Amino acid sequence: QVQLEESGGGSVQAGGSLRLSCVASRVTDKQICMGWFRQTPGKGREGVASIDHRGNTVYTDSVKGRFTISQSDSKYTLYLQMNSLKVEDTATYYCALDWPRRHGSTWSCPPPAESGYWGQGTQVTVSS
Repeated sequence: QVQLEESGGGSVQAGGSLRLSCVASRVTDKQICMGWFRQTPGKGREGVASIDHRGNTVYTDSVKGRFTISQSDSKYTLYLQMNSLKVEDTATYYCALDWPRRHGSTWSCPPPAESGYWGQGTQVTVSS
């Protein structure tokens, strides 16, 4: 069973930075899709950033230019560098993992919020 463990959350003032980490264990296949989604009480999951099995990255519009997703060489550690944090970034952040899915002749990754595995989450609180 895949295990994902996030760390790095905390409380910062607006404009500050945090770096989230996620370690995936019990995974042997490096052709994986990983990403981050966030959730606040009463709201659904929102995809934040993802990196697919080819290393391509995708960001939701609200974090472009502020957040950077990256992966270790082993592919099993995922990072999210969050700069210029805003109050509206406050949420519980979850690391997600899945495998590429075949669509006709191509393979693509599901969005992080629809991935099959996620961690326990780490809280990010941004104050004004």
